[in-house]
Amino acid sequence: MAVTNTVNALIDAYEASPAFTDPGTLSDGSREVYRRSLRIARDAWGELPAAKLRPVHVQAVMDGFSQTKGKANSFLGAMRAVSAWASARGHIETSLTEGVKPYPITGGHKPWSPAQMTAVREQLTGTIRRGVMLYVYTGQRGSDVVRLGWTDIDEGGFSVRQRKTGREVWCPIVPELAAEMATWERRPGPFLLQESGKPFTRKLFSKHFAAVRDETPALAGVTLHGLRCTAVIRLRREGLSTGQISDITGMSLAMIERYCRFADKKASGQAALISLNRTREERDCKTLQNCKTETS
Repeated sequence: MAVTNTVNALIDAYEASPAFTDPGTLSDGSREVYRRSLRIARDAWGELPAAKLRPVHVQAVMDGFSQTKGKANSFLGAMRAVSAWASARGHIETSLTEGVKPYPITGGHKPWSPAQMTAVREQLTGTIRRGVMLYVYTGQRGSDVVRLGWTDIDEGGFSVRQRKTGREVWCPIVPELAAEMATWERRPGPFLLQESGKPFTRKLFSKHFAAVRDETPALAGVTLHGLRCTAVIRLRREGLSTGQISDITGMSLAMIERYCRFADKKASGQAALISLNRTREERDCKTLQNCKTETS
């Protein structure tokens, strides 16, 4: 058994284990997020005895990151992974994170509005437009969008093995996306290529998109990840069930329901407004008729 007497040694052992290195368990992006978070633990307690680390210490770090809730929650997620791995193998006797709660995140990535999607069709061109269309009509994460190519097409849809989850999904190529793709060159490799001919990474495509977004006033404030929510809302409005949307996008049912609640509440509110206006018009009409009757 690996020596895990200090926090650094415990983290070293975890990062060398299949629980961390196996691509089927963690994607490259998730491993990098974990590494960054675990460096916080190394800086805080590196040479201290791992056996004396307690949830109160983890909570203290969380409290220190109260102004950067996303960073705090990422740290907690990494510590939970280490704790579960270490507990199951006898490296520690008690949980490192029991009772420590993540910060609630409000807002998040918002769906794009119809006006913003119109701006995409009217103002964006080239690779950035192509990428946005792939995002919104497949609902995939950026790490999967940048890998899509002609060879991923299977009977009218994209067959995708998601990098983050390892889940296999099939995304139908809807007519709107098919019309876009009809103008794309048929060649080997991914659809999204840099001017040099090299494939984009998710981060690099996001950087290029941000530069174009900042020059397009109609797209102020949008995020690429917001297109996943946009995709879910589009599928919902076309009558698909939560389970069907999950099969297409690979998202969890809970996440889809969260996105759908936003769309359903908005649609319900719009319907209520129409109903209220109709009721008001009918009432005003009846009042006017009564007035005419009384004066005649």
